[in-house]
Amino acid sequence: MATVLSHAHPLLHAFRTSKPALGIWLTLPGALNARAAASASPHLSWVVIDCEHGMTALHPGAGESVNAIAGLGPDAPSTIVRIPATGACADGSASWQIKYALDQGARGVLVPMVSNRAQAAAVVSAARFPPTGVRGFGNPFTQLAWGPGVSAVDYLQRANESVVVLVQIETRDGYTNLDEILSVDGLDGVFIGPYDLSLSHGFPAPSPDPHPEVEKMIQNILAVAHAKGKKCAVFCTSGSQSTKRVKEGFDMINVTTDSGAMADGLSRHLATAVGDAEPDKRFGY
Repeated sequence: MATVLSHAHPLLHAFRTSKPALGIWLTLPGALNARAAASASPHLSWVVIDCEHGMTALHPGAGESVNAIAGLGPDAPSTIVRIPATGACADGSASWQIKYALDQGARGVLVPMVSNRAQAAAVVSAARFPPTGVRGFGNPFTQLAWGPGVSAVDYLQRANESVVVLVQIETRDGYTNLDEILSVDGLDGVFIGPYDLSLSHGFPAPSPDPHPEVEKMIQNILAVAHAKGKKCAVFCTSGSQSTKRVKEGFDMINVTTDSGAMADGLSRHLATAVGDAEPDKRFGY
């Protein structure tokens, strides 16, 4: 792959060198929030702009955040947009949402609640230009988010091998159909959503760790993904959780969220200011 599209894509670089990629979840809106979070650490490989449960609108909010992060330069973390539509909409509303996210310069897309092979295949097709997929070409601004000197022709020629396509395994059917989902050509990997995976199987949400039975499912997803030659990502809410997942061999680990880190930091500083040894522990996503 030409370096013209890879120089500002540390997540893809980590995938290709089999190194764990650490990231964060953006739940709060605004380009300045995105840029501040993306510049917080040299250990940051990627950020997810959450347009499903977060407060950023898919259009134009996600694009503004993508470009604010891209403005940090060649070492900027890779931006992944989680679209609002779920896997059940993979051949309908998800398709145009994937197009919007990628046309705004995102390095990849994450589609929630994918439950079968057909949904996963439709997601991949929507994210790839012909002949591999059905994505349309024509946005005059997309290549600008990929760095100086990247032309529209460069982007068109290299996007299919540069854009990362991930689907979330978090439903009962998604877990049951895991093997066939992971058999889809062009799918880069699966992202485990431990909260909905727990709830869909009748277990309580992680607090902060998953129920032991859900943990077994998580480990099985990791094993099956690697057996299929795919990457496996997991959502964590703390550095200590993430350290464990790195040791277990996960390829992509979410460490925290912007809103969670802000609340945690404010709580700790205020607790210190009044002499409390430890702030109250609250549910954090």
